[in-house]
Amino acid sequence: MTTRQLTEQIQQKKSFLCIGLDVDLTKIPSHLLATEDPIFEFNKAIIDATHDLCVSYKPNTAFYEAYGIKGWQSLEKTIQYINDKYPEIFTIADAKRGDIGNTSTRYAKAFFEDLNFDSVTVAPYMGKDSVEPFLAFENKHTIMLALTSNEGAFDFQTLEANGQEVYKTVLETSKNWKNSQNLMYVVGATKAEYFSEIRKIVPESFLLVPGVGAQGGSLAEVCKYGMNPNVGLLINSSRGIIYASNGTDFAQKAREEALKLQVEMEEILNV
Repeated sequence: MTTRQLTEQIQQKKSFLCIGLDVDLTKIPSHLLATEDPIFEFNKAIIDATHDLCVSYKPNTAFYEAYGIKGWQSLEKTIQYINDKYPEIFTIADAKRGDIGNTSTRYAKAFFEDLNFDSVTVAPYMGKDSVEPFLAFENKHTIMLALTSNEGAFDFQTLEANGQEVYKTVLETSKNWKNSQNLMYVVGATKAEYFSEIRKIVPESFLLVPGVGAQGGSLAEVCKYGMNPNVGLLINSSRGIIYASNGTDFAQKAREEALKLQVEMEEILNV
């Protein structure tokens, strides 16, 4: 999927919502546990109930890898279901991969070719030769960690080196990598005050923004400082939507929570 197609979908749906499909078997409705594939059945119901309110789904692969081969098969079925039934949806493999050379190429093949995700998250710590192999895939996107929403982000990302915070150096350096037009960046919603500085460096790039909802980030603040003329934001919410209920009404309750965010997004877009 191209960024133009993603932007068109945002305009059509009046939404820039990304829903995280982070499935924990201890949290899903108990009646699903009797099915052949509880993870997929949970995801399928959430997707069917919310696909018109969001533009992206983001499974965190750890929640699937934790269940071994069965979990990986559930992930495969989930992404195939989205691609077949709702091909307009932008899919993100939240895998946070990153390794040198041919290893990164193999990671990229796994997510871009075998599973056919539109994008994958990567860690930039190992530098150019760990990220460029992902960028080589046409019409696929690499979403690089820039400034994250967790407490430990301050351990390294905001430290100064040569007179500049590390996250800024990461952003500026990445712009010079081959096929950098395929880059997007992860910026946590709990770091809203940093968005103005980030937009000075990457004014046109899409930013994937976790931390709205359960982590306490403000949608209005993120949009105030982070939105560009093409919106340029994907706001992720996971727990606040998918675990809105653990009863048989879980999909409907998920829709209601997604709708709240979509309505707020539409109001922001109409200003």
